[in-house]
Amino acid sequence: MTTTRQDAWTQDEDLLLAEIVLRHIREGETQLAAFEEVGRKLSRTAAACGFRWNSHVRKQYKTGIELAKKQRKELRKAVQEEVSEPKKVLMEAIDDTTPSASSKNTIKELITFLQQYEDAPSLKEVEAENKRLKQIIVDLETKVKVLEQEKNSLMKNLEIMEEDYHALIEIMDRARKMVILQEDERNRKVKFQMDKNGNLERVEK
Repeated sequence: MTTTRQDAWTQDEDLLLAEIVLRHIREGETQLAAFEEVGRKLSRTAAACGFRWNSHVRKQYKTGIELAKKQRKELRKAVQEEVSEPKKVLMEAIDDTTPSASSKNTIKELITFLQQYEDAPSLKEVEAENKRLKQIIVDLETKVKVLEQEKNSLMKNLEIMEEDYHALIEIMDRARKMVILQEDERNRKVKFQMDKNGNLERVEK
């Protein structure tokens, strides 16, 4: 019997959850199916996977979700066109029942189209290419995430350097003020008095 995990989610688990959910969105499948698949792989419940997606992970993949929905729409449109185009040409040929030059041309066009359609890539080839492109998208999303992490790390280092720089400037400014105050203090300790001959002489306090 498989033990259901209830420990904290790791970054790799979040990434796996995102990859599977985005794949299901692209392929027109439900998110519930995605949560169930992730649950089987991570020994977690589908409900836990769904809660993690909606509460935390989804916010980080808004662009990826929109892209997956767009790809799903384009894929459906391409499949519909592949299915409907031969039927459309065939129906046009059947509707034209008058044995005229026009109908003969339509039938020739139909034959030519079907020959071209036969030479077109098979559905399996299209699916294989689609799968390859999906993997490229997943890899690019992973690279984007890594670059974002590197960017955040560099931004933090820059903030630390700026804080150190401002602290150094503040120390130098305080040191300069202290030197000025010491000079003023020495100047205030000096006074002048007249000697017996009527000349002024400096006297230290």
